[in-house]
Amino acid sequence: MKRFTKGLNLPVLPLRGVVMFPKMMLNFDVNRKRSKKAVEMAVESDQLIFLTAQMDAGVNEPAVDDIYKVGVVCRIKQVVKEDRKATRVVVEGLWRGAIVESVPDESCLFAAIEPYGDKERSQLTTRDIALMRSLKATFERYMELTPKLPADILFRIGTASDPGELADYVASNVMLDTEIKQIILETVNISDRLEVLIDAMQNEIFIMSVEQDIMDKAKARIDQSQRDYYLREQMNVIRDELGENGDFNDIDELRKKITDMHLPEEVEKVLMKECSRLERLPVGTNESSVIETYIDTVLELPWNTLSEENIDLEAVRRQLDHDHYGLDKVKKRVIEQLAVRKLSDKAKGQIICLVGPPGVGKTSIAMSIGKAIGRESGRVALGGVRDEAEIRGHRRTYIASMPGRIINAIRKCGTRNPLLILDEVDKLSSDYKGDPSSALLEVLDSEQNYAFVDHYIDLPFDLSDVMFITTANDLDAIPAPLRDRMDVIELPSYTRVEKFNIAKKHLLPKQMELCGIRRKNFRITDKAIYAVIDYYTREAGVRNLERELGAILRKAAVAILSDPDTVVRVSDKNLEAYLGVKKFLDDISAKKDEVGLVNGLAWTAVGGTLLPLECVVMQGTGKIELTGSLGDVMQESAKAAITAIRTRCDKYHIDPDFYKNYDIHLHALEGAIPKDGPSAGVTMATALYSALTGLPVRADVAMTGEISISGKVLPIGGLKEKSMAAYKAGVKHVIIPKENERDLAEFDPEIRENITYHPVSSIDEVIALAVVTKEKPAAKSSKGRKKTAKSVRSEELGVRS
Repeated sequence: MKRFTKGLNLPVLPLRGVVMFPKMMLNFDVNRKRSKKAVEMAVESDQLIFLTAQMDAGVNEPAVDDIYKVGVVCRIKQVVKEDRKATRVVVEGLWRGAIVESVPDESCLFAAIEPYGDKERSQLTTRDIALMRSLKATFERYMELTPKLPADILFRIGTASDPGELADYVASNVMLDTEIKQIILETVNISDRLEVLIDAMQNEIFIMSVEQDIMDKAKARIDQSQRDYYLREQMNVIRDELGENGDFNDIDELRKKITDMHLPEEVEKVLMKECSRLERLPVGTNESSVIETYIDTVLELPWNTLSEENIDLEAVRRQLDHDHYGLDKVKKRVIEQLAVRKLSDKAKGQIICLVGPPGVGKTSIAMSIGKAIGRESGRVALGGVRDEAEIRGHRRTYIASMPGRIINAIRKCGTRNPLLILDEVDKLSSDYKGDPSSALLEVLDSEQNYAFVDHYIDLPFDLSDVMFITTANDLDAIPAPLRDRMDVIELPSYTRVEKFNIAKKHLLPKQMELCGIRRKNFRITDKAIYAVIDYYTREAGVRNLERELGAILRKAAVAILSDPDTVVRVSDKNLEAYLGVKKFLDDISAKKDEVGLVNGLAWTAVGGTLLPLECVVMQGTGKIELTGSLGDVMQESAKAAITAIRTRCDKYHIDPDFYKNYDIHLHALEGAIPKDGPSAGVTMATALYSALTGLPVRADVAMTGEISISGKVLPIGGLKEKSMAAYKAGVKHVIIPKENERDLAEFDPEIRENITYHPVSSIDEVIALAVVTKEKPAAKSSKGRKKTAKSVRSEELGVRS
């Protein structure tokens, strides 16, 4: 043990959250190993130990720098070992001390301690007496707010005559922060110590009084609630004795209302039973509120209310033509269904599902149908719904339960035969809460929905008179059982001409009205509208087109506001002044025939696009490189294309070992855009053939189709959108699968007149049409004119139209 040159050598015991004062008795448990060692060393010597508080109670093994230097020298009165882990120690504070030297790295803290603090006074000053009285009065108020303190504490404080001892005793018996108690311990001047303690206690009294007020108010609210309940029960008893219970009268009126509505027998029976339950419950209880809400909700449903239909087919046709340009197939299908409804009231009809890209008018045409036939319309948004209860409702046992979206929509429409638009039915998803798409199976089945049961209503409601129209963007995302219940009508993306007519006849007048611009103040040329379509939007629908027209009109509004007589003229020449630089450029096919470069066609969510594919063959070891953000299906198509060419090596005089002696690199341009699907198979095979033979591919030909490993050309989808992309890019000839030839009948005349289609069934036909062969020796025609192989191929293309 080290011996110090000055002070009293004592072991040091750090305290967590406790400040020791002189004359104070304290008992506590010692658990830390070093603290136990300090107690043992003190017991072995003279029972003296130095107690001081830790600066941070979270430190488990405090060093000298982690404890306050000022503490109290104490005498150990008793040590009791309760178990192996804890030791109970009882100590008595003797006098203040301060650490002057220490050894922090031994088995326990050990330090030299010098006296610190009180100096003897000959007599009390008037200020000391005043501070003592103030402290005693403050402590009395403190005890009023803390009734748990023993009463003898107040007696001892009242008889205290030494100001230093009074301050220490009060500080040791009040709840103050460790930092504040340490300040009081370290304050040498008695008067200053009293002032610090009084200020701290005044602040603590204020906080405790606020807490007491909060508790009193909370207790008063609880007492008031109990008192109200007791008085309400007494009032019910008095009204029962007098026969003037108003609640019973209200329930009788409710029963009469149920009877007058002539509801179905099952519904009326359930509601009467609920009225009886409500009658037996005390007023104001939670259960009575639940029952009242349930009865009101059921009575709000249009059990016997039907809106009159006025099905005039000519009026409906005019309304649809007025609201929407094109969409002839959809309009025809709607007219057919309404004609059947006109002839037979029993005809339930199929559920119509409008499928198409965003912005083509699916929801708006459904709303127009309701307006044309005079039905009330309601829209139910299903996008992102993943809880089955959103469709079927929540059971009444749950807090804040409510009916499902279907019943809610019918209740808002106020009729039993509204037109309900189930929007974004393909965006439904499922999780642990259930599958909402499965809940729709009953709703959208005319053979079952005559007795649809919502979990909240828990009564059968007839949905067979409701006209449902659903909308979706992706047909494949709709589960097969649900898709089977609907009559699917596909809305293709708009052609360039259709977008122009929609913009001119619908979007532009609508935006001009919204912006408050009159026709005499604004002019826009047809070329400018086409330029907006071509260079500022790239979409299947017309939403972005409407936004761009709105942007033009907003800038025009600024000019018109400054000069009301001005006429804003927008043309394709000054369009960039209103919309900025062009956002998109045209898909342009190659200008000349090139080896290994083929014009493919692809379908995207915003329409068709030209997809050039490149192929390069190099000396190597048979590696195959596929680049351009190709998906798994597209990579498999590339492998199928290579196999199809390998099976024809002898026919086309290609080295049969090219797949071992050469490296093949296939690349789809615009590599940052992900691409997938099987329809690029013939394009890849043609590009590979061209690269292996060195023969160029015609620049005015584009193609699409899936390829098999035997070289067959298989059908694909999205042909109309791909054809529009080819037309826009200036391609004159499009090679398509033979089985897609039947789709040409539905194409717009504008496309059919400007593109020559070539249906094929094998890759041999594709190569014969698209690849430019070497010139053969001249052959004389019947007119004595020489024909080259190239001119013959051009004629063949013309014949295949």
